[in-house]
Amino acid sequence: MSESQVRADDRAHVFHSWSAQGLIDPLPIEKAQGSHFWDYTGRRYLDFSSQLVNVNIGHQHPRLVQAIQEQAAKLCTIQPSFANDKRGEAARMIAEIAPPALNKVFFTNGGAEANENAIRMARLHTGRHKVLSTYRSYHGSTATAITATGDPRRWPNEPVAIGVVHFWGPYPYRSPFHSGSAEQESERALQHLRDTIVFEGPATIAAILLETVVGTNGILVPPPGYLAGVRALCDEFGIVFIADEVMAGFGRCGEWFAIDHWGVAPDLITFAKGVNSGYLPLGGVVISDEIAETFRERPFPGGLTYSGHPLACASAVASMQIFKEEGIVEHARALGEDIIAPALAELKEKHPSVGDVRGLGVFWAIELVTDRDAKTPLVPYNAAGAEAAPMTAVAAACKEQGLWPFVHFNRLHVVPPCTVTAEELREGLAIIDGALSVADEFTA
Repeated sequence: MSESQVRADDRAHVFHSWSAQGLIDPLPIEKAQGSHFWDYTGRRYLDFSSQLVNVNIGHQHPRLVQAIQEQAAKLCTIQPSFANDKRGEAARMIAEIAPPALNKVFFTNGGAEANENAIRMARLHTGRHKVLSTYRSYHGSTATAITATGDPRRWPNEPVAIGVVHFWGPYPYRSPFHSGSAEQESERALQHLRDTIVFEGPATIAAILLETVVGTNGILVPPPGYLAGVRALCDEFGIVFIADEVMAGFGRCGEWFAIDHWGVAPDLITFAKGVNSGYLPLGGVVISDEIAETFRERPFPGGLTYSGHPLACASAVASMQIFKEEGIVEHARALGEDIIAPALAELKEKHPSVGDVRGLGVFWAIELVTDRDAKTPLVPYNAAGAEAAPMTAVAAACKEQGLWPFVHFNRLHVVPPCTVTAEELREGLAIIDGALSVADEFTA
């Protein structure tokens, strides 16, 4: 099919998410491989966004494609009430890499449905209704998930669900608690969370829902002791701790699950994206033995036609096997420690527009400012149109040099596939170095 036909069909018939339909012009993409994708003119882009931070294994991994083909030849679909070899194997493999005592998996079609069902489980398990989540968060666009979301995507969807209370999570660079150190940020953020619990009524709170490492809203790595403190508060007040690992999990932070970095075990883990790198729609909830026991003789009132779809589960099994055999988790960790961290530190020293750099594995943010001392964001919060022009210019400078960036608010995220090579990574960072010169033009 020609590029012109792809554009014509898209503009005439595709209704795009999160967009004013008449103001967008989607770029037609013809093919992808590894860390790159190509448009119809033959122009190649280095994918530093991993699409939506989900193509952890890279594009078109031949073994993963083969596994899907083989499963399609054997059994394309079967309803969730039957047992299936790939569904059971995927669940077992996910439970094996989860913290101890999380041994059951409920499969969904993606991350939003995973969070939706995790909240449902927590409410039924505790007999309580409220859910606490942070302002700087994104948990999906379904009813309760978008209500739990803390960023502006929630606003036009309100009111949707009830019972969600937002609080401030830790953010050492822009501390809402006026902290002077990461340790103090952790201490004050935990006190704020305790106060929120007490004033909302502990007996009314079913769950605390947290992105282990906040993703789109800043790649905010929790300071030392914070997640352990959240675990302790949940234990004290009988609250379910839900770790949203949809973006941070499956190698992205240099661990199978990001929470492994801190040795903390939540009650529920939600996942999607990197479990099979988006080759097919798949997400789910990893469930603690205690919560699973609640539904031993009590039916769980939820389900999906495609829960544990054989093709999707076959891709998850193959993906996890590839991760293990090719050492992808370890590779992602080493890239973060040996290449990305020192390179971004150098960029911070070089460019006055760089206010902060932070991250783990292949999950990093460059926060851009106009005044480093005042920490003034390069563009205002939730900027659009002319107000967003400086970040638009930075993104355009990346694309002109063949790098597809992930840009959000005043940040440039460094989130290539976990399989990116050291050479590709250095190539992309060099392009970012040049693009930051554009950001420097807006500094005081």
